[in-house]
Amino acid sequence: MKTIVFIGTNKSGSSREAIKAAEQLGYFTVVFTNREKQLEQRQQYPDIHELVYIDIENITEMRKEIKKLQFQGKEILAILSFVDSSVHTASTLSDEFCHNYASTEAIFKMENKQETRLALENESYTPKFHILSPGKTISINEIPNLDFPVMVKSPKSTGSKDALLAENKKQLEKNLVKLQEKYPKDLLIIEEYIDGDQYLVEALIHNGKIHIAGVLEQEITKGKRFIVTGYGVLAEVPDKLEKEINQVLQSIVTRLNLHNGALHLEMRRSKNGWKLIEINPRISGGAMNKMLQAAFGFNLVEETIKLYLGEEPYLHRKTNNFVFTQHLIVSNKGILEKVTGRNRATHSPGVVEVYVKPKKGTLLTPPLSMGHRYAYVIAKGNSMEEAKQLAKTAANEIKFHMVEEY
Repeated sequence: MKTIVFIGTNKSGSSREAIKAAEQLGYFTVVFTNREKQLEQRQQYPDIHELVYIDIENITEMRKEIKKLQFQGKEILAILSFVDSSVHTASTLSDEFCHNYASTEAIFKMENKQETRLALENESYTPKFHILSPGKTISINEIPNLDFPVMVKSPKSTGSKDALLAENKKQLEKNLVKLQEKYPKDLLIIEEYIDGDQYLVEALIHNGKIHIAGVLEQEITKGKRFIVTGYGVLAEVPDKLEKEINQVLQSIVTRLNLHNGALHLEMRRSKNGWKLIEINPRISGGAMNKMLQAAFGFNLVEETIKLYLGEEPYLHRKTNNFVFTQHLIVSNKGILEKVTGRNRATHSPGVVEVYVKPKKGTLLTPPLSMGHRYAYVIAKGNSMEEAKQLAKTAANEIKFHMVEEY
């Protein structure tokens, strides 16, 4: 029985769509999960043929479970993860149990922000940075060529959770203490804050060749964290922009010795040229797969699975639409009573999909991470301006009615 094992999944988004794609391709799907709720809601996951409750941070236990699957006669063709922090673990297990077309070492460097910075330290697109050892204190004056504002990050930070802005010495000291208390055994990264338009690039690498799946403009909402609340998929990428992005990607592929794999980059176009904010060794989560499908007609998670099975990905555009996704956040903390306007948003012009995540009784909070985005609207248009306007107009129909907490 030709089997693909997935480590972790969310209820929706890219990680779930990858499992659905594997099932549609005819593979037996096994998912390792550490979420009891998914076992309780087992009937909501018909695309998962076997759901195994296990500690996905315990690689020894997962090894035992994979051996059980093999003993049952399941042929493990790939072990994959489309979830933060498990991509490297999945690749490590693939090295042991099946033919791994990806590079575990390259994935490790992309998954850890410290390793990313060190591997690309001498490149012009790498921001100035300083690595702070666990428990150490430091003054901005001790860091050569680094001025305020700066960002303080955990190397394991994902979804904006542990990336804090410091505009002065007092904020720097406060943010260092905050992250050191949360991660007492981990080092921290202090790096220059980059001002400029932010872009996201989704790509697959096959035999060293770069296949760009999409270039997106990002809208950032700055509150206690930097939260991406808008994504615009460019149907047409200006030649100069495309050339510059390709140059950065080619440099990264070369420096990391990356022959096969999926990745996305977040970059800012500053007055001093392109600067790399971060790399992740997977497709972006959330609505990314659906955005690209609405724009170009291909299924990126399906092509990613093919890549990890040794096949060449095929990112042929069947359509060419400008697409914009508007995410919704809340400004106050409260218990959700009801959501209105979903149907009106769904039937608004140009809308491709509306998704609302929280159920009645959920505690909603102003965003401290990307996980605190509570709904999105995807719309397409003949230009970026049109797609953006249609998405924002439809999103304005959705209201979260809450009993506020003070």
